[in-house]
Amino acid sequence: MEKEIENRSIVCYTPMIMTNGIWQGENPLNYSLPLFMFQLIIIALTNRALFYILKPLRQPRVVSEIIGGVILGPSVMGKVPHFAEILFPLRSIKMLETTANMGLIFFLFLVGVEMDIEVLKRTKHKALVIAISGMIIPIAIGTSTSFFVRSYVTNDIQNSAFLLFFGVILSVTAFPVLSRILTDLKLFNTNLGRIAMSAALINSIIGWVMFTIAVALARNENSPVASLWAVLSAAAYVFICIFMVRPAIIRVIQQTPDGESFDDLHISMILCGVMVCGLIADVIGIHFIFGSFVFGLVIPNGPLGAALAEKLEDFVSGLMLPLFFTISGLKTNLSYVETEEGLVLMGIILAACIGKAISTLIVAICYGMPLREGFSLGMFMNTKGLLELIVINIERDKQVLDEKAFAIMVITGVLATSIITPVVLMAHRRARTNISYKRRFIDSKLNMELRILACIHTPRNVRTIIKLLEASYATKKSPISIYALHLVELTGRSSDMVTVHNMHKGHRWIENHNMGSSSQIINAFKNYEKKVEGVSVQTLTAISPYSTMHEDICDVALDKCVAFIIIPFHKQQKVDGGMETEHPAFRTINQNVLASAPCSVGILIDRGPGGINRLDYHIAVLFFGGPDDREALSYAMRMVEHPGIHLTVVRLLEGELMTNPCEDESILTVITDNGERQIDDEFINEFRQKKVDDEAVLYTERVVKNVEEMVSVVSGIDNSLDLYIVGRGQGMMTQLTVGLTDWSDCPELGVIGDMLASSDFAATVSVLVVQQYVGEVKEERVETPDSPMLQREQLLDNIQMNDFKVSSVSGAYGSGPAWSSSTVDP
Repeated sequence: MEKEIENRSIVCYTPMIMTNGIWQGENPLNYSLPLFMFQLIIIALTNRALFYILKPLRQPRVVSEIIGGVILGPSVMGKVPHFAEILFPLRSIKMLETTANMGLIFFLFLVGVEMDIEVLKRTKHKALVIAISGMIIPIAIGTSTSFFVRSYVTNDIQNSAFLLFFGVILSVTAFPVLSRILTDLKLFNTNLGRIAMSAALINSIIGWVMFTIAVALARNENSPVASLWAVLSAAAYVFICIFMVRPAIIRVIQQTPDGESFDDLHISMILCGVMVCGLIADVIGIHFIFGSFVFGLVIPNGPLGAALAEKLEDFVSGLMLPLFFTISGLKTNLSYVETEEGLVLMGIILAACIGKAISTLIVAICYGMPLREGFSLGMFMNTKGLLELIVINIERDKQVLDEKAFAIMVITGVLATSIITPVVLMAHRRARTNISYKRRFIDSKLNMELRILACIHTPRNVRTIIKLLEASYATKKSPISIYALHLVELTGRSSDMVTVHNMHKGHRWIENHNMGSSSQIINAFKNYEKKVEGVSVQTLTAISPYSTMHEDICDVALDKCVAFIIIPFHKQQKVDGGMETEHPAFRTINQNVLASAPCSVGILIDRGPGGINRLDYHIAVLFFGGPDDREALSYAMRMVEHPGIHLTVVRLLEGELMTNPCEDESILTVITDNGERQIDDEFINEFRQKKVDDEAVLYTERVVKNVEEMVSVVSGIDNSLDLYIVGRGQGMMTQLTVGLTDWSDCPELGVIGDMLASSDFAATVSVLVVQQYVGEVKEERVETPDSPMLQREQLLDNIQMNDFKVSSVSGAYGSGPAWSSSTVDP
């Protein structure tokens, strides 16, 4: 009997999973599942509320999630009587931690899927040196102070393991967090953003190696041989994943036809493989997240990774992963920070952060980077986040760190990350106010470079934009630099932001939602660059919410010193000739770009197959006068240098019928304007003098007295045209256009552009609506967008303009008001 009692095991458990209902007088929070769901609700609401509160300060989500945990923990709400006992009792913590670690496994798998190891092969020497130099000083500080710090924060653990743990904490850069910060700051498309992401990727790989070795040493501190076996087993695991698992996955991808979804069995097997790899890593003595991370790395870049991210990202990143950050905050007690040990440890960590920033700044300056960018890069390399929290949680669980050290390291990491975005944002805002470049206009001269930013939403935009760029006539003496910017909506997934980096570094882009469209766009511009001499193309991607996408466009234009932005119209032509809206947000983007662009802007309306589709182009410029029309004609003057371009310029002058008292007949008198009209006349005279002998140019003038006559003239132009180029006409209101204002559907096109783009207009010809930049020009006063003051205002000094009369004649456009038709004649 006694022997039977000795063999028995006593197991304590609670069978209370689900409640029988409040109507039987039961408290749902006494049951495991209702309590767990209530905790998830409270955590999600707290994190979301803090995220919106901190959003104006441009804080990454990890900061709000950790602060949310601190608020729900012993530092704030824990001081409320019975709060922790009711909402976070000890019996529920293990379930929360288990769920959080399961979310951690799948999140690290996704991070591995979204990382492109090929980037390391293409990484420039600069990023490698910055990454390594940024780790040397923190590790040196950690090494020199490890014995002193160890007496404060550790129990019995060998110094080699603690040294590696401490080195990871001080030197690591949070790659996923940094990608979100760069995206929020609109720096992903800049040289600074690419260098920061490359250096952070290298830093993360080195940090993972140090982390793996540290875990092996900590788990087998009493057996060096066991630690060696753990490291060797980890190397063998990596070898198997690369040379056995990856080829098997590649075969699965090859067996799936292009454009078709992957079999559910294959997806399920991969998801099971994530847990199997985590289990293997834990069994061989390496942390489970290392197994899932490496498994994610061997997933080939392509549609399979996109499909996995599509299925997992929202649930893992939106619900399960925040639990890990929140639990880290729940374990944090701010009262420990005020202790002597806390202040010493915080000082050491801050010294390592400062040292890392200074070393990065020095290396950046040695490579010729501006001081402000070097400072920003040093701040970026101090971004803390996931890996640091994983390390200190492991150290706490193994009692390597006590409660004080844990709280201090969590708070220090949050402070270091939270100050990065505001400080860098302040520095770059100040820098942008000082950015100035002269060529913000289209110059018709062919002895200088023209920089164009071509924006693209879908592959449908590519054909017409490339044809327009071909017509812009690039040569060796007059090159064109084109920045093709693919505009993609940010869905809130980290995969989207990492994708930008991959495309920039290797010209490969994994697009989660439309894999084929991205490759079509990139290949189209590559082919264009190869076949046209004098053209250089750089492919960029802006991934952001539609509400702020115009900021990306304007920032790229400013960084690249662009003279002309081309953006597609928000409507596309249907088969029946009508115009349909492609996406309502595209119109808002265009309106915002027109309002805030740092250079001239052109909205391109593609009117279908009848548009720019031949090597022999026929272009017409409708010139009413004003800065926008002059800019449109400047662009056309550059285009007509192309041997296959034929240009027709129709100048429409506002006139009125008057009676000649001597001859008792009516004549048409042009209404003059002593301001803009004088500048227009000087500009037209200059144009006619340059093109006097050019047979490809036809210049005509028409004097019309009302809207009907103006529409008649425009409708009578040759139907063989490929493109209309017109000015938007901002601030230029005349009697010729005032009658059309009330009928305008798209004011951003101006009255004439809206008329030409309308489905009611008989001719289906593509239209380019041009707006000239009239913002702040160096050494000139600031003007509003509607102001008529322009860079060419100095032309007024040489202008002498008199009223003139034109007799009624007839010509190729049919009878009507007085007009004249001729080739260019000075």
